[in-house]
Amino acid sequence: MEKIMKKIFPLLILVALSSATHADIKDYLPDLKGVLPEAKIKPEDASKWNVGAGVTQQMLHVNGEMVNSYGIAYAKIGAFYNGDHKLAGQIGYRIPVALNGTDKNGFYLGVYGGTLKSKVVDGSDEVQYGAGGDLSYVLLNKERISTFSVGMGAGNELHDQNGNMIVETRPQIQFSYTLSGGF
Repeated sequence: MEKIMKKIFPLLILVALSSATHADIKDYLPDLKGVLPEAKIKPEDASKWNVGAGVTQQMLHVNGEMVNSYGIAYAKIGAFYNGDHKLAGQIGYRIPVALNGTDKNGFYLGVYGGTLKSKVVDGSDEVQYGAGGDLSYVLLNKERISTFSVGMGAGNELHDQNGNMIVETRPQIQFSYTLSGGF
């Protein structure tokens, strides 16, 4: 499973980064009205680049967020606060599905991938890699992005040196809060 995640993780990075260029190249594509999602975020609604911090499950992190017309791409890097503080990170993308108010506050659906948890295996901490989807409530305006998120994902199995399964692949819930400021 770890080999599969090492192949999937770069693909998730490519998808997240390519969404940034999608808005610029759409002028050169044939008319895809009704196929492409509706652009709900205008450039004057939010800062394009945002930096902040947060907590995701057992991970304390700094995060960078990029807002485009179709949603929010983000990357988190930090460490687990349990065990020996293994390096951790996640990337993801969220699209607005139900907005309310004058700002672009509302519910966003997203996908994420990266490190999910850290567990002691044979006396050292091992990291579980995985991916999933989330439902978030995002408070978004020109000065800040504040995100409360609940996700469901699954990660790779972790085995000890005897082949005993320590962490199995099964659905797991993920809670997250981030606060970012725009510039």
